[in-house]
Amino acid sequence: MTSRRQFLASSAAALAAPAGHPPNVLVLFADDQRFNTIHALGNPEVRTPALDRLAATGVSFDRAHIMGGNSGAVCIASRAMLLTGQTLFHSMANVHGPVEREKQFTLIGEHFRNSGYQTFGTGKWHNPPRLFNRCFESGGSIFFGGMTDQSRIPVQDYDPAAAYGRQRQRIAEKPSSELFADEAIDFLKNRDPKRPFFLYTAFTSPHDPRTAPNAYREMYSADRIQLPANFMGQHPFDNGELKVRDELLAGFPRSPNEVCHHIADYYAMITHLDTQVGHILEALRESGQDKHTIVVFAGDNGLALGQHGLMGKQNLYDHSVRVPLVLSGPGIPKGQRRQSLAYLLDLFPTLCDLTSTKTPATVEGVSLQPAIHSSKTTARQDLFLSYRHFQRGLTDGEWKLILYNVGGTVTTQLFMLKEDPLETENLAQVPEAKPQIQKMTARLKEWMKKAGDPLDLDKPAWGYTPPRA
Repeated sequence: MTSRRQFLASSAAALAAPAGHPPNVLVLFADDQRFNTIHALGNPEVRTPALDRLAATGVSFDRAHIMGGNSGAVCIASRAMLLTGQTLFHSMANVHGPVEREKQFTLIGEHFRNSGYQTFGTGKWHNPPRLFNRCFESGGSIFFGGMTDQSRIPVQDYDPAAAYGRQRQRIAEKPSSELFADEAIDFLKNRDPKRPFFLYTAFTSPHDPRTAPNAYREMYSADRIQLPANFMGQHPFDNGELKVRDELLAGFPRSPNEVCHHIADYYAMITHLDTQVGHILEALRESGQDKHTIVVFAGDNGLALGQHGLMGKQNLYDHSVRVPLVLSGPGIPKGQRRQSLAYLLDLFPTLCDLTSTKTPATVEGVSLQPAIHSSKTTARQDLFLSYRHFQRGLTDGEWKLILYNVGGTVTTQLFMLKEDPLETENLAQVPEAKPQIQKMTARLKEWMKKAGDPLDLDKPAWGYTPPRA
């Protein structure tokens, strides 16, 4: 005789995976969470039990990067790249260009919507509001801004007519991570069981203001936080962005005590976020869909908190351009890590392959599916990095080259990452390093041309013309 437990289990499995049902997709997207902030992946200070469990059931890409940004709000560009699968200059020109350019890209949610998926979005959008409805047929607690009070966030309800605006805002009186998690959970409880789903949950945490609930703040004491090994009181030279908003969050020169307080608050936000991720994953399990859902956890960009004397993400060091990227779900190996270089924008074609949906022709990313299944496979040989008009870089995983042109002053950095992963020993002035710099500079120029970068390293000021006042 079939027991009640067996009956419920079989019923849940049937509901989760009807015949011919492709995998669901759940994207969990953090804001300003850098790559080395998951306990199970090597950070002994931060507590992330939910993300630890996710990593144990999937594949983690340790060298996932963003390509960069063209303004201090790096997350605008990062989200545009994720949503379109296009490189920095192309995605920004298309997503933030005139309406006529909208035929030149397909949004990731739009792709799954066109593939028969029920699509739902909640949380931080930070791109043109008119595009939200192209991605999602429904949504809730949508935040169209860039940063806000984490406990009183101005959000809007989904409007089928896409008539979004400040007049439609309401103030949500609960911590933002809880707000967005509750929306995701409500969707999981009330979704259409006859259709696969694409659920996009974009948190505003751990972005500042870092005001986690007291119970989480009390978990971390600044006097128990280890000062970063690459802490500096100030950056050794002008990188072009030493006075951007993020850099003003701490005094000059940086003090170890103040930096450790910032890190403690950062970790508290991450642990609170992790708790909400755990609630979403539990709701997924209770719905019987966990075995048939591809779950992605990623960050939009990294962040400096005292490293190199910096406090923001407006730079090309690893702490700011490397992001967490974990994938778990049907057919994905469990508890494995990959050293393959990857871009966050590669997630779009990867999810297409994992769901057996055809990748749109406008997508420029490279599928990570082969690298997911083999540690010997490298998705990319090198990565181009860019920030505004005065920082350019290239990394092949072993070496990193960063070039700066600030007010006509050109500075070169070369790091041997395998021996110097914290990027503290600049080898650019070592005579023996000259061939390596020349080789990487030539490759950087190739990348700039391919990526549509308007600058030219051989011209004064790299050919940059300031906009008219």
